[in-house]
Amino acid sequence: MAFPGRPRALAAHAFSPHDAVLGAAVRYLGRRRFLTVTAAAAALAFSTNLPARGAAAAPGRGAARLTDDPFTLGVASGDPLPDSVLLWTRLAPEPFAADGGLGEQRVAVEWEVALDESFAVRVRTGTATAYPEYGHSLHVEVQGLDPATVYYYRFRTGGFISPAGRTRTAPAADTAAASLRLAAVACQAYQDGYYTVHRHLAEDDVDVVFHLGDYLYEYAVNAAGGERRYTDVTLPDVFDRETMTLADYRLRYALYKSDKDLQAAHAAHPFVVAWDDHETENNYAGAVPENDVPQSEFLVRRAAAYRAYWENQPLRSAQLPQGPDAQLYRRLHWGTLAQFDILDTRQYRSDQAYDDRPHAPGAESDDPARTITGAAQERWLLDGWKSSGALWNVMPQQVTFSQRKFDLTAEARMSMDAWDGYRASRNRIVAGAKAAGVDNWLVLTGDVHVAYAFDIKENFDDPDSRTLGTELTCTSIASGKDGAEKPDNWDTYMKANPHLRFYNGKRGFARVELGRQAARVDFKTVSAVTRPGAALTTAASFVTEAGAPGLEPA
Repeated sequence: MAFPGRPRALAAHAFSPHDAVLGAAVRYLGRRRFLTVTAAAAALAFSTNLPARGAAAAPGRGAARLTDDPFTLGVASGDPLPDSVLLWTRLAPEPFAADGGLGEQRVAVEWEVALDESFAVRVRTGTATAYPEYGHSLHVEVQGLDPATVYYYRFRTGGFISPAGRTRTAPAADTAAASLRLAAVACQAYQDGYYTVHRHLAEDDVDVVFHLGDYLYEYAVNAAGGERRYTDVTLPDVFDRETMTLADYRLRYALYKSDKDLQAAHAAHPFVVAWDDHETENNYAGAVPENDVPQSEFLVRRAAAYRAYWENQPLRSAQLPQGPDAQLYRRLHWGTLAQFDILDTRQYRSDQAYDDRPHAPGAESDDPARTITGAAQERWLLDGWKSSGALWNVMPQQVTFSQRKFDLTAEARMSMDAWDGYRASRNRIVAGAKAAGVDNWLVLTGDVHVAYAFDIKENFDDPDSRTLGTELTCTSIASGKDGAEKPDNWDTYMKANPHLRFYNGKRGFARVELGRQAARVDFKTVSAVTRPGAALTTAASFVTEAGAPGLEPA
């Protein structure tokens, strides 16, 4: 079978809308030396075309020559289809070295998929090549699998075998699946604490995990791992700086993915991933950086960040970036039970209004020309709803969708980075959901490091207006450190936003079970992440009945 890890040397590629800017950036980079690993890596970071001769000419490395375990970053699977799943790993015998310890060598890797944990009943096998141009990552799209089936997978090279992963395929498109258990997670700043939440998630019996952004943070991590306060480990100083280059981002993923709790969650469940801002830079907006730097310079950084993101996530070849551009928004189905429209609210958005400060909505933020999704993605979403035959229409995305007032004043401030800063864009989405007759609308959100449960209102300023759907914000894995059950602004937020049904500031995840009659959410939290081993508790549970939008305590 063909596998997407192999560079498509002869494939034709559409030109990126940023090619002209990046052409100037190439010359600029020659002076500034932003990417310093190799000339090939630098070229790939801002070129729309994949390597033709570079990959093919790279010398091969006999697997038997490997002397150290190359599977230090674990395994993962993602984007389950009825007959296919994506398998991922990245070879790095020296994970904290710039080249992972493999230099410019190509490495052949065997993979296998089985029906049992002992791999006695293997159903698919193959060989893929780990190329240095892709950070020695592998993205194997396994085809010909049975729907609604649990599979086990692993990789092998030389004398080394990877940890085994467990994954599953989606039900057939026309199957009236009875239920789906999913987890929503986001925001895992390594330096803010341990990934205890991921350890608990690995032990949960969910079908799929949606990671809603901020998988990585660009900020420096000191030798003690920040709030982890290591006493038996000293992290190299390569992490004690902000990520700017392709080498920086690759290394930072290596740090995050070296965490055993995160590895356990990936090995236990297929993930569906989407980025937000910190995978590149805090609160960037499209091609507009947070800081005052030339656009050409920022697009080079964005190209490096997007490239490293794809290399280190269980994503299919359709999501492979072309320079600083990548189509991350995509659609998945779980039989006729659920349609998932995974959004990208970062790459195509207009710049934040009012200098991205908390501000009352006004002429600047309410300009109808402003968008958080871009026109193409907006049309794709609304057209998808019109043709949807699913019972539940689920919209995994990044930033708070529902109105969220920060004050009790008449002109209350709101976040200009969230959908409140793009109200015309939100109004078009709400109108589209109504026009499409989307009765069971569920929005999954990350970003804010707290758990929220919102009723999505036809008019957020009128508590008696029609409820159109439900928004669930999943809090964070580690970002924000330990947090508090009732943050200082809890009373203000609950009074200012009557459609806000729940608010909790601890770390955790949202566990959602979709059924034919109702959906149930359990907000799972831990008491602390600045020390390992905290127990998992259920902070609150709600249900929303199919055909009757609105949350009720379970």
